[in-house]
Amino acid sequence: MKSSALESYLAGLDAAAAPVVVALDEAIRTAHADFDVAIKYRILMYALGGDWGRWVCAVNATKKAVCLRFLYGVLLDDPRAVLRAGSSVLKTWDFAFDDIVDPAAVGAYVTEAVARYADYKANEREVLAMSRAAAKAGRKTEGGRLTETSDPGYV
Repeated sequence: MKSSALESYLAGLDAAAAPVVVALDEAIRTAHADFDVAIKYRILMYALGGDWGRWVCAVNATKKAVCLRFLYGVLLDDPRAVLRAGSSVLKTWDFAFDDIVDPAAVGAYVTEAVARYADYKANEREVLAMSRAAAKAGRKTEGGRLTETSDPGYV
């Protein structure tokens, strides 16, 4: 069942992107049915308890791809090595318009992001500072994820 936010988002999209956006939405909602969903900053956002400042994930379509974004992606394990760096803490999984979305894989990333929400919320400044320091130093993190062993200052 499509949400009103999804339907509104789809109305403004290139038709080529729609199947991937719908598949991602279904995988996200299957992984965590209790998300609040809204269009914010022209992207489809998924948040816990209306916390739009610390949204968990988001979907947006560009001219060339559909992006699944994780606000605090630096905390995710990324076992498939699909996340590319964005801002200091954001990571993105890109999907071509003809990609088949693996709901189990997407669901695993979403489930982990939901599980790490409280940690990110409690340690937001530390995570941001550590991520910026790691980027500045050009350090690699374990599996792309910030951990205590990749930075002893991690809280």
